[in-house]
Amino acid sequence: MARAQANGLELEYDTFGEPADPPLVLVMGLGAQMITWEDDFCELLAGRGFFVVRYDNRDVGLSTWLDHLPAPDLAALAAGDLTTAPYTLSDMADDAVGLFDALGIDRAHMVGASMGGMIVQQLAIDHPDRLLSVTSIMSTTGDPAVGQAEPWALALLTRPPASTREQALADSVEGYRRLGSPGYPDDEAFLLAKATVHYDRARHPIGTLRHAAAVVASGDRTAGLRSVRLPALVIHGDADPLINVSGGKATAEAIPGAELLVVPGMGHNLPRAVWPEIAAAVARVASVAGQ
Repeated sequence: MARAQANGLELEYDTFGEPADPPLVLVMGLGAQMITWEDDFCELLAGRGFFVVRYDNRDVGLSTWLDHLPAPDLAALAAGDLTTAPYTLSDMADDAVGLFDALGIDRAHMVGASMGGMIVQQLAIDHPDRLLSVTSIMSTTGDPAVGQAEPWALALLTRPPASTREQALADSVEGYRRLGSPGYPDDEAFLLAKATVHYDRARHPIGTLRHAAAVVASGDRTAGLRSVRLPALVIHGDADPLINVSGGKATAEAIPGAELLVVPGMGHNLPRAVWPEIAAAVARVASVAGQ
């Protein structure tokens, strides 16, 4: 893996496929490291003729941690006081543009999951000239009337960080299991192995809190999305407890001409069994861009 200087930060990234192929950049979600885009999934996309780039967002993984910034007040943010938000999704979108510049990428296909989908949406609004196509997975528009979490799912996401390694791993396994896909369940051994790899690579709970503040502070993108004129794909599971499928449907409705793919039995993860369908859909929408 490597690091790029981007937007005043260092972003950890790696690549799959041939640099001469059209670039496809993967953006992961709230508090999630780039390795959440599993190697085999990245290889699958590269096999469809893309130069695949995945990276750690700011404040997570091995990218720059912004611990000089204060902790946000989420209660105040929810009440409309945005003064404690350390940065916004537009800032995180600018990070991606900085990564493009560092890697010599003029324009790229973008695929984002969860908060990553929000960042990709913001990129399409702020920097449409740098994008070829947009895919937003298990995400939402920022309109509070859609994409609501089940109360228990939100409670899982907002519980205090564990104080021991053992508890942190147990919490991660529970989160993966309960937020994942009921139609494609994973066994506990796989989930524990995944949790262990992620914990040992990097753990930064306060960064996750700042990510959450960025989401809350960035508001509703619906009006901006109506101005997007890019080939667009929206993918959502019909069993997502963290971001209800209504968020995906609203995103597809907001972007003119967007394709909507609702995956039965998929929750708030990317189960291996649906990778071929997702990769095929991404490639299909990318082909509309003529790249």
